[in-house]
Amino acid sequence: MKIGLIQQSNTPDRVANLAKLQASIRRAAAEGAELIVLQELHNGLYFCQTEDTTRFDQAEPIPGPSTETFGALAAELGVVVVLSLFERRAPGLYHNTAVVLERDGSIAGKYRKMHIPDDPAYYEKFYFTPGDLGFEPIDTSVGRLGVLVCWDQWYPEAARLMAMRGAEILIYPTAIGWESSDPDEEKRRQLDAWRTVQRGHAVANGLPVVTVNRVGHEPDPSGQTRGILFWGNSFVAGPQGELLAELPNDAEATRVVEIDRGRSEQVRRWWPFFRDRRIDAYDGLTQRFLRG
Repeated sequence: MKIGLIQQSNTPDRVANLAKLQASIRRAAAEGAELIVLQELHNGLYFCQTEDTTRFDQAEPIPGPSTETFGALAAELGVVVVLSLFERRAPGLYHNTAVVLERDGSIAGKYRKMHIPDDPAYYEKFYFTPGDLGFEPIDTSVGRLGVLVCWDQWYPEAARLMAMRGAEILIYPTAIGWESSDPDEEKRRQLDAWRTVQRGHAVANGLPVVTVNRVGHEPDPSGQTRGILFWGNSFVAGPQGELLAELPNDAEATRVVEIDRGRSEQVRRWWPFFRDRRIDAYDGLTQRFLRG
């Protein structure tokens, strides 16, 4: 299967952002992509650097304008597309939601981000209610997709549950970067940890992992920090954690990557982690913390 990754730098001009995304989708489809993955909250700037109630005006219903626009494009090109939207579910109730569009433009399913961060410059708890759809893969014409979102990528439990429910690939739309005052050594540690943990999900579950991150500097509207330099580095890892593709950390890029969907079966025969799991001894995982 050929997968298109679109790593983009955004501006406050949402119309221009959307036009650029659509052009990149067309380019990926022309190169043979069957599945195209966009970055987290791809329509505009990453607005969670500050707490501002006016930002809720950017939220939209699902179905809504974005699913209609990108759905028409998916149908025209005959591709499956993974979107990442600011969902307005009801007045005062909002989610960070990934939507999968089928190749006919219909909505195949959606996933609401389960793990919500609250860190300096990432004030997502102010905007997003934790997801309530669980860790359920989405069935499409290109396979069973385990779609998660950004902060979810640090949690092995999320990847495992998707895999246990039959996901054939793990997908992470992402918005992560450096606060620009961090020293270079710290930046390297953060980026290496981010890559390593996700490649670990590929290894532990015997599945390919696709991560698409935004790129470029976005200023802090409050002026309290120097803003976020999103580090790009979108990548695809195979079921043994092998890097099949990695995009740059300082530039926009569209890349089509081919994966072997049959390889997971072979890798799981070599490394039968699911066979050897001690499910009789894992009760403690449902606790917040254990002492003793």
